Amino acid sequence: MLSYTVRPGDTLLRIARHFGISAASLLACNPRLTEEEPIPPGIVLRIPSASDVWYTVQEGDSLERLSSLFGVAASAIEASNRGIAASGGWTPGTLLRIPAGPPNRIVDARAEYGPAELARDCRLLKEQHGGVIETAVIGQSVLGKPIVALKLGNGGRCLHANGSFHANEWITSALLMTFAEDAARAYESGCLWRGANMKRLLDEVSLWLVPMVNPDGVELVQEGLHTGHPLYDQLLTMNRGSLRFGRWKANVRGVDLNDQFPAYWEEECSRRGTPGPGPRDYPGPKPLSEPEAAAMAAFTDERRFELALAFHTQGQEIYWNYRGYEPEQSEGLAGKLGQACGYRPVKLTGSDAGYKDWFIHTYRKPGFTIEAGIGVNPLPLSQFDDMYDDVAKLLLEAMSWRL
Repeated sequence: MLSYTVRPGDTLLRIARHFGISAASLLACNPRLTEEEPIPPGIVLRIPSASDVWYTVQEGDSLERLSSLFGVAASAIEASNRGIAASGGWTPGTLLRIPAGPPNRIVDARAEYGPAELARDCRLLKEQHGGVIETAVIGQSVLGKPIVALKLGNGGRCLHANGSFHANEWITSALLMTFAEDAARAYESGCLWRGANMKRLLDEVSLWLVPMVNPDGVELVQEGLHTGHPLYDQLLTMNRGSLRFGRWKANVRGVDLNDQFPAYWEEECSRRGTPGPGPRDYPGPKPLSEPEAAAMAAFTDERRFELALAFHTQGQEIYWNYRGYEPEQSEGLAGKLGQACGYRPVKLTGSDAGYKDWFIHTYRKPGFTIEAGIGVNPLPLSQFDDMYDDVAKLLLEAMSWRL
């Protein structure tokens, strides 16, 4: 049985994915672990054996060749041999571990999807699907993490979708990135995918994704608060002394990024009645005070999208209106989106200052908030496949829409 020293950023699911085992097996071998509590860096875990393959590197081998040979994502092989890759390995005679893993793909939603996974996957998607995918950095978070945009397609009709405005809704990032990879692969294969001709669709449409608006908050929810965090004392105070951040929605300064936009912001402040920074519902000291919200507003101003979709969790609902500013076709399009994925269109009242609200108010174009999945946030990854089926259908319907 192997042993493993926990590193910063590790979680139960990430360690299980790294070693190609189940989380249940890892828990069984380490009774002091729980599914709810963060794992402190530095502790040593017992790792049960898995059905991995050991392979000796041959002359002419490359990471891409081994990925194709074993049917395992190149990123999974790279992650399973981090020490070798860091030392400039891959020379003939080197012994590599080929992990048991999912079919050969880049985006892997078997564990928490955070800023590190997003950065790696954007790089690999651009490298492998450069004909249909571009990436850009549109701003930085409070702690300096890049806010990444990914453009899928080459068409003149520009649409937008975003995820993880709220930290504990990070599953939306994995949903959008999985869609980007699947759509790019279908585009390059020339095959129909879910009944859609992706080659034709992505030659007509450019779908700009911002999969993770709130990277600092996502990291906090997934990894917990550890000594050495630059805002440790402030976050502990905002969270009432608790180290449990699983239900944290805000950014790292305790501001709800989806209450930050200049669309009746003052009324939202009055309605919320939240006195100061905390886990949720504080709109901030003024509109767009937070760098993440300001970056999204500037990005949207620059691109002038025909349609915008803000993905949240949970409820399986589609909010399509805003104070009568929405265009007349919004309700009909919401109905079509709902028919495609099974979600219920809802005419919402009593909500202001969200991204969707601001988009409709500013541009008078169709904007939607999508509440994906159902349950209590953060939604478990056991829901991912069903959620992805719904989200993919909804995105394809939106991309097929014309003004």
